[in-house]
Amino acid sequence: MLVHDTVGTSRSQAEIDQIRLSLQARHDELTEEYQQAVQQSQVLRLVEVGDTAGDDQADSGTKTAERDTAQSLLRTILDRRAQYEHALVRLAEGTYGFCEGCTAPIPVERLEIFPSATTCVTCKQTRERRAA
Repeated sequence: MLVHDTVGTSRSQAEIDQIRLSLQARHDELTEEYQQAVQQSQVLRLVEVGDTAGDDQADSGTKTAERDTAQSLLRTILDRRAQYEHALVRLAEGTYGFCEGCTAPIPVERLEIFPSATTCVTCKQTRERRAA
């Protein structure tokens, strides 16, 4: 379990350490995933540069789509990694597990599924409705 059953109460140092280790482990996984994606992207670029002879519009379009997909993956990984960095900062500040919108405790179930969550379900739904 990532957080104490009653999120609103103070956590023991052991619980904080467990949460920190879990968040840091996921951050490290995302860092490794990012580094691998960067290497794959670099290989793709090298292949593109060396293999352009005889390309028609379809080949160019395919290469552009592959490049866009690779860049999108890199942005997504960086985004998720930043979320975990933010969660680690919040943990250090003592605000982890509390909604940034209304300051209510974020349900334990939400944090177990999405450890980097910064909002309670109600605030998240409100934000999504406004964006739609």
